[in-house]
Amino acid sequence: MAEWLKATVLKTVMGRPIVSSNLTASSRKIEMSSLNADGKVCRIASLCYYGDMTEQFKSKRAKFKKGKQKEFIIKSKEELGLTWQEFSQIAKTSSRNLNDWKNEKISMSVNALSIICKKRKCALPKEIEILNPYWYARRGALLGGKATYEKYGIIGGNQEKRKEKWNQWWEKEGKLKPNEILKPLPFKKPRFSKKLAEFVGIMLGDGGMTKNQVKVTLHSVDDLEYSRFIENLMRDLFDVKPGRTKRNDCKALEVVLSRVGLVKFLVDNVGLCTGNKIRQQVDIPDWVKNDDVFKLTCLRGLIDTDGCVIIHKYKVNGKCYLYKKLSFTSRSIPLLNSAKRIFDEVDIKSRITKNNLEIRVEAKRDIERYFSVIGTHNPKHLMRYEK
Repeated sequence: MAEWLKATVLKTVMGRPIVSSNLTASSRKIEMSSLNADGKVCRIASLCYYGDMTEQFKSKRAKFKKGKQKEFIIKSKEELGLTWQEFSQIAKTSSRNLNDWKNEKISMSVNALSIICKKRKCALPKEIEILNPYWYARRGALLGGKATYEKYGIIGGNQEKRKEKWNQWWEKEGKLKPNEILKPLPFKKPRFSKKLAEFVGIMLGDGGMTKNQVKVTLHSVDDLEYSRFIENLMRDLFDVKPGRTKRNDCKALEVVLSRVGLVKFLVDNVGLCTGNKIRQQVDIPDWVKNDDVFKLTCLRGLIDTDGCVIIHKYKVNGKCYLYKKLSFTSRSIPLLNSAKRIFDEVDIKSRITKNNLEIRVEAKRDIERYFSVIGTHNPKHLMRYEK
């Protein structure tokens, strides 16, 4: 900085040519001489450099209680017996800055405070607070934001104007630039398999998709262990770690995958759909129904989510009897009919109830065959079956 200052001093001062200049490294002071009207050499300017201007922003600050900083500055000057100019040189600051410290317009630097205390041979004042560099930034931002909001009612100026300018930029150059933020996040595209077929069953049961997310909603207590199975299945199929959120308004948890590309893949390649499944009357995709193994694992995913084991109790002649039933409920007629056909194909007798909303497997032999041939990954179902 000092070399730059020496090299860039103006060649004339007050209209007089400079005949000599000298920079003393210790004081970082430039003395400049010129010729007066009589041809004699005289000093015409003296410039002092006390450090980079940005130092005052980078250094830590000392915050005094009100009135104490002024008291400290005046007392130090008197005790050291210095002029204000000499005092500013010792503190390594400008006279103007020193005056602002004295008037408590700004807080003084910890570095200057340490130098003055060292000269006075005294300890740092006890009742001060040390502030880190840029301590004022957050407060200033809050005050600026508040003032902007009070003036315009919004933050960020004219929103319509900003939107118009942004659209112009986007159409002209923005959309043509490669942008990592807009780049779809990666995921693995699995081949048709038993695991993918079971995932399809889960999605047709308790799953749902938006344009951006794949989501499975489960009971936060009864299906907690089963939710871990679904998380592992998603990670294995798509090589993406799913998120988990618990809802506050009910006992429900959501296992979520956020990938725009994944949603598109599941719609275009797997046969799932976004939006309301009932309104669209969803069904099992053909690639699942046409494979003897895939359709069984898909049915397992359906029953593990939208199915349940019912324990039916009744009395005959005062004697209590109970037996178990398997129930699957759906308001999608095509899905209900497809599930019924799969039951029939594996020799498990079932019936669709009169309201066309439920499939029941009621005979003991058929319940046993279901858990033997198809099985379950939901511990809740297995526990009720073995109870």
